[in-house]
Amino acid sequence: MAYLVFDGHEFVGAGGISFFQVMPTFHNPTGKKAYIMNMYTKPEYRRKGIAYKTLDLLVAEAKQRGIHAISLEATNMGKPLYEKYGFTKMNYEMELQ
Repeated sequence: MAYLVFDGHEFVGAGGISFFQVMPTFHNPTGKKAYIMNMYTKPEYRRKGIAYKTLDLLVAEAKQRGIHAISLEATNMGKPLYEKYGFTKMNYEMELQ
């Protein structure tokens, strides 16, 4: 699902979230997970709370679905926003390229 943000008829921001199922674990017994992606705010609209509110709506949707395992990949620009919200860096993930 995605949220699109408009100022009148002008597109100024967006954020998306994908929901998926993995094998259950001790820390995530339901196996339900969510991945936040495509966060964007038009440069002239940044630093006005748009990204934070969009992120808040996405996280609320995940929690409403009973999902507490929420992850994302952060750019250097986005990292302070996610840290302010409470996301932490995960050092244990690896990726096969």
